[in-house]
Amino acid sequence: MHRRFIAPGSLAAATLMLAIPASAASVSPGAPGIGDPYYPAYGNGGYDVSHYDLRLKYQPATDELSGTATLLARTTQDLSRFNLDFLLDVSEVRVNGAKASFTTSGEHELEITPSKPLPKGTSVTVVVRYSGVPSSKEAYGFTSWHRTPDGGVAANEPEAAWWWFPSNDHPLDKATYDVSVAVPDGTQAISNGTLQSSSSRAGWTRYNWRSDKPQATYLATLAAGKFDVTTGTTESGIPVINAYSKDLGANAGAARASVERTGEIADWLTGYFGPYPYNALGGYVPNTDTGYALETQTRPFYSPRQFASGSNTSVVVHELAHQWYGDLVSVAGWKDIWINEGFARYAQWLWSEHEGEGTTQEIADYVYASHPADDAFWTVKPGDPGPENQFHLAVYDRGALALQALRNEIGDEAFFAVLKGWPKKYAHGNASVADFRVYAEQVSGKPLAALFDTWLYQPSKPSAPAARSASITRQAAPAAPPKSWKKIAATNGVHDHEDAEGDAPRHRH
Repeated sequence: MHRRFIAPGSLAAATLMLAIPASAASVSPGAPGIGDPYYPAYGNGGYDVSHYDLRLKYQPATDELSGTATLLARTTQDLSRFNLDFLLDVSEVRVNGAKASFTTSGEHELEITPSKPLPKGTSVTVVVRYSGVPSSKEAYGFTSWHRTPDGGVAANEPEAAWWWFPSNDHPLDKATYDVSVAVPDGTQAISNGTLQSSSSRAGWTRYNWRSDKPQATYLATLAAGKFDVTTGTTESGIPVINAYSKDLGANAGAARASVERTGEIADWLTGYFGPYPYNALGGYVPNTDTGYALETQTRPFYSPRQFASGSNTSVVVHELAHQWYGDLVSVAGWKDIWINEGFARYAQWLWSEHEGEGTTQEIADYVYASHPADDAFWTVKPGDPGPENQFHLAVYDRGALALQALRNEIGDEAFFAVLKGWPKKYAHGNASVADFRVYAEQVSGKPLAALFDTWLYQPSKPSAPAARSASITRQAAPAAPPKSWKKIAATNGVHDHEDAEGDAPRHRH
């Protein structure tokens, strides 16, 4: 569904770096990648960012973005040089107040050499002044910046930051954020977290947003345009801010009928996943021509096409489920994407049952029977799908089947204890599929290696569906789909990162 390509030469570069002998000088450049085998050039080594302060100015008419990014970080090695992931044009860099030299390399690397080496464990303040036209920038043949009729939007996975702020772009390096954006009066700037303040001066309005909990770089979002903004609160008092482009056309009503239920759905999800983990909530629907949705932290992005067939609360469930599975607990590496997508898909199945439109077991049986044994669907391994299949339908649907199989193996009490306990155990951190298996075994008291191997790692159709007993084999499809299955299929088949027409890749526009 979502093609991912390893950057040409990046693997060779990473291999070369590993070949540097341990006897080399202790002060050395930070690695140009954080070590993710799917994307060797993504992220950087040698430091950890704790906070991003972004002070920006954006002109919708020309798509010009300028600003200053201040990064607070700590070195994890003795550094002679370090990298940031970034695409716009840089005019100045300072490290701890002193001017630093800089250059660019590869597709998206900003190489910074401070005036003097940085010892391990040092607190570092990095200031980057920059400008550019995000929509004019590409890396690896694609852009993550959506140009809209009245502005622009940054929302994509696994990369979006490069087009609007310099970063250590990998989920392993989470940080807090202050995002301050000035736009012409009459235009709004939407971002993550809470709106701290807004003020107008000399024809420009500045919006100040704050994310006070750790957030992965790809989950940071920016939208500038003309929006209708609604506000409210959840039953527990969490403030809800939703925004809708004023030119959504025929999709406007369905979008509002779906996203305005955000507070209700988030409250419902707390029954499965535990307390909502942030102090802000909402969603936004800009007038983009892409088809996917994305779990941008506290305020998911939805394309208008998600609502082309009518209201779609299922996609809202999916993106809000990610606030626990994907945002609160993020992947240790991109191969662990099942931790995000299989669980968010299963939340959709739980919602279908809640709405009386088919139980999780009925949906699991139907999905299992819908893919014959020779379907390529079964060759994708959700536990390690490869970058080319990271967002394949199998990661979602076979991933959810794996959870139904787990539920039937360990029983409801243990299963729902796992669902609620996992986000608490790894809150604001990172974890892997292997970590989840160990945790599920600890909670249930059952060995689960064989079940996980069958459903997540074998490139073939399991011999039995996710039935009440693994020993029961039911190869035939149900005589009829679950109640209202046509509606369920519509909302579950056009979801999250899938294009509304099927399988257009997320970041190849």
